[in-house]
Amino acid sequence: MNSVIPFRNSRYQNNIHANFPTSFNSNVKIPEIEPTAYVHSLAAVIGNVYLSDRVIVAPAASIRGNGSKPIWVGNDVKIHDSVVLHASATKHRDEIVEEAMVEVDGDYYGVYIGDRVSLAHQCQVQGPASIGENSFIGMQSLVFRATIGKNCVIEPKALVMGVEIADDRYVPAGALIMTQDAADSLPLIDQSYPLQDWHQAVMGVNTQHTSGEPKTESPKQPQIA
Repeated sequence: MNSVIPFRNSRYQNNIHANFPTSFNSNVKIPEIEPTAYVHSLAAVIGNVYLSDRVIVAPAASIRGNGSKPIWVGNDVKIHDSVVLHASATKHRDEIVEEAMVEVDGDYYGVYIGDRVSLAHQCQVQGPASIGENSFIGMQSLVFRATIGKNCVIEPKALVMGVEIADDRYVPAGALIMTQDAADSLPLIDQSYPLQDWHQAVMGVNTQHTSGEPKTESPKQPQIA
């Protein structure tokens, strides 16, 4: 089987393709991408990945789903330049590794990105991880084996690892959040939060980008060659 499975639109055939079979996952899958989503030709989308409606994937972003559980990206998500989404191996010798998955509404994923999330330049989300809807992940930040709630802000260069962050919280720039006590102590986003208006403005700009993307630039549903 050819390891590169192109779309009918040949413009996308080199950067959107199946994963390679490995010792930890022999299943070969091609990405599923809704027609209203847009993937730049300099971005890579590989393997077990689902991109929902009006997702934008900017240049140099990498979304690599080589595990048995998918990387799921919800509606109206903006994936900025040089963002990395990667899922850990969710199988070992054909046995499911539960610690490598996140559960959202009864389903299991390697990485789950909720609706209207903005993933800013050079941030990384390494599974198992989930990001709740309307959240912002700042530039050069890292989310690793963590769950981020809804309406959260991870400011630039923060590290969030091994914790669950409740809804409506923010992580200050450069902070290291590596214990649950630290996560539970994070401040609430309220009217005094200086980035509140800016965060909402980013969400609005993302909606404009997705609604204005030319239909001719949208990839077709993947077809096996």
